[in-house]
Amino acid sequence: MFNKKVVSDYIYKKNKILSLSIFLALNILFLTGCVNKNTYGPSNDKPFVLTTFTILADLARNVAGDRLLVKSITKPGAEIHSYQFTPSDIVKTKGAKLIIENGLGLEAWFSKFMISTGDIPSVKLTEGIKPLLIEGDLYSGKPNPHAWMSPKRAMNYVDKIVDAFIKIDPDGALEYTSNASTYKAKLELLDKELRDSLSSIPKERRFLVTCEGAFTYLARDYGMNEAYLWPVNAESQVTPRRMVNLIKTIKENEIPTIFCESTVSAEAQMEVVKSSGAVFGGTFYVDSLSDINGPAPTYIDLLRHNVRLIIKGLSNSEVTK
Repeated sequence: MFNKKVVSDYIYKKNKILSLSIFLALNILFLTGCVNKNTYGPSNDKPFVLTTFTILADLARNVAGDRLLVKSITKPGAEIHSYQFTPSDIVKTKGAKLIIENGLGLEAWFSKFMISTGDIPSVKLTEGIKPLLIEGDLYSGKPNPHAWMSPKRAMNYVDKIVDAFIKIDPDGALEYTSNASTYKAKLELLDKELRDSLSSIPKERRFLVTCEGAFTYLARDYGMNEAYLWPVNAESQVTPRRMVNLIKTIKENEIPTIFCESTVSAEAQMEVVKSSGAVFGGTFYVDSLSDINGPAPTYIDLLRHNVRLIIKGLSNSEVTK
């Protein structure tokens, strides 16, 4: 006669194994569905390329035109520095002709990601750009990776994208070059627009205070000083010493307004607001675009949005607290 407990345990284990098998099968079907969305099925016969984040995707789309489909691995709002990629992100790469990264240490996860993708070619858009270096911090001497925050340097990004696209699609060279020329003309106009707008701020008020030191390139281009809670990466780097030093800088320079970025917590910056007497001027977009209905659905919109906040926060002689 069978021991009832043994039989019960056996049935339980068999059911558990069956449930696990069903779970895995459903996940495989789900991931396969994701793959099918990326492959060149009847509904989409265009080759596609991937970028590490949404801003690069927007730049690439302006070059690609109708010849290539461009997708971002990360979604709007993702924290790009320490992003944790998932199996579904790896699945997205199936069939991709190219993967585009920023470089300069921005995407700390990218080398491990590429190991999992096979032999898909990649391009680093900051290659050949002379980076500005982080000063006066534990990161002192390391490159600041946020070069796209300068429209001038974004034009270099565009040139790199053109070269990369021509390598994977030589027949599209004329179209890519033409699209890039049109887009770079828009960036030239944007550069002038931002310069004219920011020059309206009194010189003594051209001091930009943010959570992350992501505005170094913009500040250098347009004659602004900057201060921040942490130089690069994430808000986990906030320390009491950094907060005290920033509060001191704000008070000494009588900075009326400070800001933070959309992909990080503004909690520490709000403590700085309370202790410094400054006001919070709003949320910048730096490492990510907004969604389509937000204030920064494109790269050009992103810079215009940020500069509008800067002018509003720093131009007035009296700021309401």
